[in-house]
Amino acid sequence: MQNIKVLFVCMGNICRSPTAQGVFEQLVESEGLSQQIFTDSAGTHAYHIGESPDPRSQATALDNGVDISHQRAQKVKIEDFEHFDYIIAMDRSNYADLTHLATDDLQHKVHCFMQFAADWDNDNVPDPYYGKGNGFEKVFKMIEAASRGLLAQIQKNHLS
Repeated sequence: MQNIKVLFVCMGNICRSPTAQGVFEQLVESEGLSQQIFTDSAGTHAYHIGESPDPRSQATALDNGVDISHQRAQKVKIEDFEHFDYIIAMDRSNYADLTHLATDDLQHKVHCFMQFAADWDNDNVPDPYYGKGNGFEKVFKMIEAASRGLLAQIQKNHLS
């Protein structure tokens, strides 16, 4: 059975991508695939290196049964394009940053996360950092949907 490595990427690696990592890891574990699928997260910018996820992201994730408190922010590295099979951008801006960094032969690894969410008509997982209201909860629901679709794609293409 093939091992698959997935990297979730947002801007600062404190809201969306750590949430995506936590949700996807839990989904992978619930399907008994933790030995086949490895996940991590990073940011396209170095604003928060070494910091824990945003407290609002942690609270929303925990309210939904996912603990992301152990994660620490890091920046995407050039080596990540060689190491990971899927590099998942949270929005079009991060997608553009990632495709700019990737060599031509590795561009195929970069994907927009919401392309895996069949029930959502949205290209971007919005950044809830400066938002008000239930932005973190909405982002969590979007991430859940996209995670299910991504896992189905990985299972179909690599684990069947």
